[in-house]
Amino acid sequence: MSGAAAGRAWLVVLGGVAAAVHVGKLPPAIPVLRDALAITLVEAGFLLSLVQFAGMTLGLLSGLAADSLGLKRTMVTGLWIVGGASVLGGWADGAGTLLVLRAVEGFGFLLATMPAPGLIRRLVPPQRMSGMLGVWGAYMPFATALALLCGPAFMAWTGWPGWWWLLGGLSLVMAAWLGRALPADPVQPPAPARDWLGRIGQTLAAPGPWLVAAAFGVYSSQWLAVIGFLPSIYLAAGLAPATAAAATALAAAVNMVGNLASGRLLQQGFTARALMSIGFVTMGLASVVAFSSLLGPPESGALLRYLAVLAFSTVGGMIPGTLFSLAVRLAPSERTVSTTVGWMQQWSALGQFLGPPLVAWVAARTGGWQWSWLVTGGCALAGLVLASWTSRLPQVRGH
Repeated sequence: MSGAAAGRAWLVVLGGVAAAVHVGKLPPAIPVLRDALAITLVEAGFLLSLVQFAGMTLGLLSGLAADSLGLKRTMVTGLWIVGGASVLGGWADGAGTLLVLRAVEGFGFLLATMPAPGLIRRLVPPQRMSGMLGVWGAYMPFATALALLCGPAFMAWTGWPGWWWLLGGLSLVMAAWLGRALPADPVQPPAPARDWLGRIGQTLAAPGPWLVAAAFGVYSSQWLAVIGFLPSIYLAAGLAPATAAAATALAAAVNMVGNLASGRLLQQGFTARALMSIGFVTMGLASVVAFSSLLGPPESGALLRYLAVLAFSTVGGMIPGTLFSLAVRLAPSERTVSTTVGWMQQWSALGQFLGPPLVAWVAARTGGWQWSWLVTGGCALAGLVLASWTSRLPQVRGH
């Protein structure tokens, strides 16, 4: 891989980070927003997940459009949209306005991140693809950790609107940078409607896209639900805001270890099923230790509970890196790679949309977080079943 190509691939990852910080910017802001705008816990859950609404409804179509309109053009447009919506969000004066703009941010986030695996595939040689897609899989935890670590201090200085404006500006800068640095999309003739329908049919008729999409959905729902509410959980337990932010940022950041490891392990011959199974088993067991009453009251066994959260995120991080690699390999044809990734992103968004409100609803009904493991454990069990089914696909063997 040439130095220029490597630099451009890393720039794509940075573009994904600039989009993903808008998912991660909300968790540290939830306590502030609840005070400033009188937002309820369930409303906070929807604010956390509504950024995924566009991906939940338009992921497949966006992937299809990107295959025809151009991967670079789609990613740059997404960054302009998410950045602009965040800048406008800084002037929101109520939960309703913020919810609408979160949905717009979600549309920009989808456009900015969905084409990235295809762009990376275009920029790197085949023998380096699994490793670089493992790096790409870390874009979300890195962005989340960055937002969790920097958000509280920045909001203490400028208030939550300044936080929205800062991250919006970051996305706008990255849009301009990517627009200048990435090579132009290949010129393609306009695709007739029947060609679009054919690619949708080809994608949805194959079992691989369905299995990787569903697996990403059950993974992302539990990861965002746990990481998204950790600041609120730790503040309720009496931790100082700075300590709660640092603890949550570390829990998000260690997810990168699993993502990066997955690329290397796949290159060394580990099977996708093994990595996915290890990840889902660890997430299920760790969530029981972290949130159940097995260790007594919530304040007891605090260190062991936190170590379980770290294990949940670290080992679970092998799942997205593995799934991005599988999505590229299991696309039914060369022309359906972005469509397959878009379908996977759609299910990932569905999981992230449903997971946080469901966990918040369980916590509100039971008066605490001690039954959250029922939601995360159910997701982990479903993920194990999906890993088993995916391993039966002949295209996956040997990867």
